[in-house]
Amino acid sequence: MVLRWLVALLLWARVEALQEQKFAMEPQDQTAVVGSRVTLPCRVINKSGLLQWTKDGFGLGNLTGYDRYSIVGSTEEGDYSLEIYPVVLDDDAIYSCQASAGPDGELPIRSRVANLSVLVPPEPPSIIQGSHLLTTEDREIELECISIAGKPPAEITWVDGVGNLLRDDIEYLTELQPDQKTYTARSILKLTARKEHHNTTFTCQAQNTADRTYRSARLRLEVKYAPKVRVYIVGNGSRLVEGQDVRLMCSATANPPDITYRWFVNNQLVLDDPTTELVLKNISQAHHKSVVRCEVHNLVGKSEESETLDVGYGPRFRIKPYSVQADVGASVTLTCDVDGNPAPNIVWIHEDSGRRGNVLTLTWEQVVSTSPNLTVNVAPDTAGRYFCRATVPGFPDVRAEATIYMKGPPTIVSHRTQYGIPGDNIRLECSAFSIPTPQKVVWSFKGEDVGSDLAYSVLEDQITEGIKSTLIIRDSRQEHFGIYNCTVSNPYGSDIVEITLKAQKSFPLHSTLIGVMGGIVVFVAVTTVLILCQRTRVAKPQVEKAEEVKQPKENDLASNISDLKLELEYSGSESGSESAGPRAGLPLAGPVPLDTRYSHCYTPSELSDSFPPQQLNGQHNDGYVPYVDYARDYNPPVPLPAGVSPVPPAIPETTEVDPRYSAVYGNPYLRHTVSPQLPPPPNPQSALPPPPYSILRNGATPQTRPAIRPTPQTNKPTLATHV
Repeated sequence: MVLRWLVALLLWARVEALQEQKFAMEPQDQTAVVGSRVTLPCRVINKSGLLQWTKDGFGLGNLTGYDRYSIVGSTEEGDYSLEIYPVVLDDDAIYSCQASAGPDGELPIRSRVANLSVLVPPEPPSIIQGSHLLTTEDREIELECISIAGKPPAEITWVDGVGNLLRDDIEYLTELQPDQKTYTARSILKLTARKEHHNTTFTCQAQNTADRTYRSARLRLEVKYAPKVRVYIVGNGSRLVEGQDVRLMCSATANPPDITYRWFVNNQLVLDDPTTELVLKNISQAHHKSVVRCEVHNLVGKSEESETLDVGYGPRFRIKPYSVQADVGASVTLTCDVDGNPAPNIVWIHEDSGRRGNVLTLTWEQVVSTSPNLTVNVAPDTAGRYFCRATVPGFPDVRAEATIYMKGPPTIVSHRTQYGIPGDNIRLECSAFSIPTPQKVVWSFKGEDVGSDLAYSVLEDQITEGIKSTLIIRDSRQEHFGIYNCTVSNPYGSDIVEITLKAQKSFPLHSTLIGVMGGIVVFVAVTTVLILCQRTRVAKPQVEKAEEVKQPKENDLASNISDLKLELEYSGSESGSESAGPRAGLPLAGPVPLDTRYSHCYTPSELSDSFPPQQLNGQHNDGYVPYVDYARDYNPPVPLPAGVSPVPPAIPETTEVDPRYSAVYGNPYLRHTVSPQLPPPPNPQSALPPPPYSILRNGATPQTRPAIRPTPQTNKPTLATHV
């Protein structure tokens, strides 16, 4: 019995379970754009009561009067979804699906609520300031863009004239509309007007989730601005160089475009007629780092731009190195301060290792420093001259020198042997160098100081880093010749040398002048002969026979005949044969048969076969002209070869002819021939030396004339000067 009751109970519970109303699907929150279609789902199982939708808690019943609402789905399957089309803003509400109690006492059911959010695209935006705005540079302006009736509020963005999205200095505001569902959005762009903004367009874009397509509004901004200036150098490559002309250009833009120019150089107004161009002539070092400024004006204001000149120029000393004196072991600094653009390269060279002649040569081994300041520890091997050379590419270099003097005792550099002429005033010189400068010079002779002797006087001259002391002996006598001591001292020590004074005979001035003039005469004569010979060789061919000497004219007889005048006449046939023409005239000394060798001019080597060089006072005469002694009045006639008459036939026998007027005397070549009867050359021991000559004093003979000493060198015998 109990079992039967349990089975019946279970069957009843199942039947009851099958009859209960419940939702298989409930509506959910949705979003819809105005004008779109939206469906709110609702499915009920075991529906037994009446089903309806509610909006904001108000039942819609059987949807009578709601033309845009409809129930869609299959009722057999229990689908009672609500479709709304087209969606309007008023559809924005809270919806739910519910079923009433069934006839058999089924319980009513109600779904959860669903929020339908209706989205509304905003109206096209607009800019409050309009589509055009005129402003002035550097003035702050505000551009306001408004977008209304959007749900949600419109998003507003700003874009400048080149497409850049602006993010800074923007204020965004929203305001709820009276319908309490849509919004008005505002965006305010704060902007400082610049020249770059002139004639550019600013765009305001608005959109929300209801419509992703941007809607926009535009504003063109016109900016009045002061001139914008650009100054630049025209041409000249990449570098300005001293001595060039510089052309500068001033380029300016402005609104309004009516502008005026002014130029300044280092704040000094250029008074020339101002234009867009300025030319600086022949720039120099003074223009380096000069500021050239261009100032431009218009109605809005003025602007300016400047250019600093970078002028290249060669090295110039600001401070030249100067010599210093220091003790051994001291540290000294030499400064070579040089200006140049670009910065000069400086090298130091020690002593004369880099100097050859007057040219300073450099190798890396000789460079001791490349710094403007050279610091040296003074020692014997570091003392001496230092050369500073500064170079700038493209310009001549500059050089200077300084010496590091090492302090020490004096050093005497005078000649150890000096000469004087007895009876004259004699000067003995004693020069010494030291750092510091020598302070005292003492002369002594035979162990006694000569300072108190009236026959002596001393002159002292300051020279560079030294002193020159001159001992003057007035009206010198033989006892004044001998060994003198010169002692030079300074605080670091002294030096002493022995100077030997020797006697030297003098030579009269007129004898020297005679010798010089004689040498000039000989030189002119030899030069004339060589020129005549050269002309004869070029003008006439060699002949087989010498022509006879023409008869001299009357004026020739009265002249001092120094040259033998010959006229050679030639004639030849077409076959090339030659024959001697008529000969006329004889020389004053009679006919002279000439060897065929004398019909031409010969080289010194050819003539040396007939005229061997003579030895004169131990010297050789390398020319082919025989020795002629012009110091005497004349030479006696030289014996002529056989067959030569000593007197020309044209002159009466009673007329006596001075041998100086003979052709033999006038032409040294006719004094000697190749004949063995010619006398031998003069005795070299008896002949005077060639000119110039000096008349010996006191009747001295050539054998007793003292030899002239060579020019003395340092530490060698020298001829003392006399006054």
